[in-house]
Amino acid sequence: MARSGSRAGLLGRRNECRALDDLLAGARDGRSGVLVLRGEAGIGKTELLRFLLDRAAGCRTVGLAGVQSEMELSYAGLHQLCAPLLTGLDRLPGPQRDALGTAFGLRAGAAPDRFLVGLATLSLLADAGGDQPLICLVDDAQWLDHVSAQTLAFVARRLLAESIVLVFAVREPGPGEALGGLPELRVTGLSEDDSRTLLDSVVTGPLDQRVRERIVAESGGNPLALLELPRRLAVGELAGGFGRPDAGPLSSQIERGFVHRVRSLPAETRRLLFTAAAEPVGDAALLRRAAERLGIDIDSALAHADTAELITLGTRVRFRHPLVRSAAYRAASPDDRREAHRALADVTDTRLDPDRRAWHLAAATSGPDETVADELERSADRAQARGGIAATAAFLQRATELTRDPALRARRAVDAARATLHAGAFEPAATLLATAEAGPLDELGRARIDVLHAEIAFAQNRGSQAPSLLLAAARRFGPLAPALARDTYLDAVAAAVFAGRLAHGPGLREVGEAARGASPPPSPTGLPDLLLDAVAVRLTDGYPASVPLMERALEACCDEELPVRDALRLLWLGGVLASDLWDDERGHLVATRHLTITRRSGALSALPDVLEARAHLHLLAGELTTAASLVEEVGTVCTAIGSNPTRVLPLGLAAWRGHEREARTLLDAIMSEAVPRGQGAAVTVSHCYHAVLCNGLGQYTEALSAAREAAAHPYEFASPRWGLAELIEAAVRSGLPQAATDALEQLSAATRASGTDWALGVEARSRALLSEGDTAERLYREAIERLARTRVRVELARAQLLYGEWLRRENRRVDARAQLGVAHDMFSRIGAEAFAERARSELQATGAKVRRHTISAPTALTSQEAQIARLAGEGLTNSEIGTQLFLSPHTVEWHLRKVFSKLGISSRKEIRTLRLEGEATSA
Repeated sequence: MARSGSRAGLLGRRNECRALDDLLAGARDGRSGVLVLRGEAGIGKTELLRFLLDRAAGCRTVGLAGVQSEMELSYAGLHQLCAPLLTGLDRLPGPQRDALGTAFGLRAGAAPDRFLVGLATLSLLADAGGDQPLICLVDDAQWLDHVSAQTLAFVARRLLAESIVLVFAVREPGPGEALGGLPELRVTGLSEDDSRTLLDSVVTGPLDQRVRERIVAESGGNPLALLELPRRLAVGELAGGFGRPDAGPLSSQIERGFVHRVRSLPAETRRLLFTAAAEPVGDAALLRRAAERLGIDIDSALAHADTAELITLGTRVRFRHPLVRSAAYRAASPDDRREAHRALADVTDTRLDPDRRAWHLAAATSGPDETVADELERSADRAQARGGIAATAAFLQRATELTRDPALRARRAVDAARATLHAGAFEPAATLLATAEAGPLDELGRARIDVLHAEIAFAQNRGSQAPSLLLAAARRFGPLAPALARDTYLDAVAAAVFAGRLAHGPGLREVGEAARGASPPPSPTGLPDLLLDAVAVRLTDGYPASVPLMERALEACCDEELPVRDALRLLWLGGVLASDLWDDERGHLVATRHLTITRRSGALSALPDVLEARAHLHLLAGELTTAASLVEEVGTVCTAIGSNPTRVLPLGLAAWRGHEREARTLLDAIMSEAVPRGQGAAVTVSHCYHAVLCNGLGQYTEALSAAREAAAHPYEFASPRWGLAELIEAAVRSGLPQAATDALEQLSAATRASGTDWALGVEARSRALLSEGDTAERLYREAIERLARTRVRVELARAQLLYGEWLRRENRRVDARAQLGVAHDMFSRIGAEAFAERARSELQATGAKVRRHTISAPTALTSQEAQIARLAGEGLTNSEIGTQLFLSPHTVEWHLRKVFSKLGISSRKEIRTLRLEGEATSA
């Protein structure tokens, strides 16, 4: 198809060439561009990539071609693309450098978070494109290994101001879901006139007009078909117009043509092509060594006239087209394929490329083979060390298939299932567990299976089935591995916290009773043991009895040095305990520590939950603008990692802001999603926010109903007690003092056991609602004094609002105006519009003239610009901002220039000043 049109264009591809030229022009002007070329096999996608390569004078170019046999080797495609750029690896931030180096096997270490690898790739490409435009070409993207495809799609969605062009060619129909949503151009067949022109260029003898039209019609304008179909027709067929009886799919026709050509070659040439097709890297030296091992005279094999049109052998092995490679492999018999893979395994350096050698050995094996299975298992360990969890899963799965001993096969199936689960493939993991369950297993093995079943259930929807599965596993572990049992009981508690009221089978109380029966830990006691003992007592003996143990565990969360893995797993539970204890100060310390460790370690898959916990603290502190920014960041992270952000924190924001329509829409969505999934904690928190919304709006009957739902399950953590405070206010305002008194009794048992200013301040405020005269006033003043010493500014503002309302009803208008004025000002500055309106109405009832606070935004920053401005104001560098928001430093700088222009400033110091002023006014 490489016939020139205007200015080195391609025949019939004017629009496609123009689109590629536009991408190049944009890169030369400092703009990034992404394009996915989609089309059937042979349609000309590779030629378009070559066209772009030819036009890229003055640009740096890198490329890769997906290889079907490498789809199980994690990061193989990404390494192929990035290898020429790795001189820039040391310029990346430490966590990114370590993640990418580990993924590529350049250094040892724990498996990196795959999204940190994506961010590192973005930074590496951006650095390479700093001095001259960088053109990245990805051919046969449908054959990329899964994590490489995901990583490159992650990068493509974040390119903006980096002078980078990233173009993918992907076959359709075929798997290309990772690239969904990116700008794309469908490459279709040539017109009939162009098809005739191309066909005539390769037919040297006479061609019957009817044959010409039939070939044009059968090809559908596919250039490769137009070039290849005539080769399969005899001279008589070309001249006489005899029809072809086999009308299959076009790609199959083309491949059959190549298969036919390969099979027509001499035996030695065929064997060379089989071997080259089985060696996906294109390493010419490796192919020569394999050919020698097979007794193939490589020069003689390449001497056949037709061979040069199929393959070239220089410094690299190049097939004319990917379909030639697949056809060559198809043309081989199973024995021929195994022979080729065996030779490749024999000549592959065990030290330099052990994973690929193991994979060739597996492909060379037709039946159970313990030696090869052992090698695959060792290779799986190496793949894990370099971050290839999907490769680990593939190696272990193949090792399982090659294992004859039933017990060993079952054990390897469990290991393969765990790796497959961690790679995000839930259904294949469940299939492997079924294989394991069919074999002989000891109790330890069955416990491991129970844990994996629970992890699958929890990972899929964080719902209600995991606690019972984890309990079963913990009980099995008990007499065999007490330490594993305690860890599993703690995981069961975590799952039960999420399931809450909607647990199927054992709930929080039952999990606590089971955990309390676990064998005691060896001394000294570490944080996991402190946490397990604390929650076990909390769930069995009740809240007051557990407070000393919870405080000890919480103190350890703040102070104890923890390995990163333990910190990521355990600190979230420390945050749960802090909320349950009404301990705002240590809650703030734990949340800050947890977020810092999560960011530093690059554990992006854990980041949304950590950000939400921190955002909740900002809600309580009345910093709604900051909380909203973190909620926005949660959305950014979830988009990056392909998960769905929770709606609970957005509901909290809408509730405190008093945005009724938005809050009710979110509430309906949460209930429709969380209840079927068994996410009881989300349901309880949502009821609590619903009560806040309605109390703010003065809809006390509905607030009472929502608060009763929030408080209905006292074994759940934190929210039921907060719901009691909402219930008391709603009941008093609804004229139901007995309901308020009963709730106060329950609330008081918890707040007095806690003893914090937050807890006792809320209790004093709630008790004042049920008191009269001097007692009421003393309690209101106590509430304000205590809450003023905390970070929970929204509760302080509510205490002053309730005190002011009480003073007005006591006919003390001057005193009421003072309290209501403070409350109105605080709520207005916070952005709690419904509560601010309540305070304004009460102020007007005292005879005061009150104007509504209006907050005029000095700029029209987009949400992403506002995020970047906030982080810049906090002193973060462009690189640090990019790490948090999954952007390159170049793109951060581009956004900052827009922020400076909109704000009318010229320095980051001025951003800090404006941000603080904005929070004082509107947060």
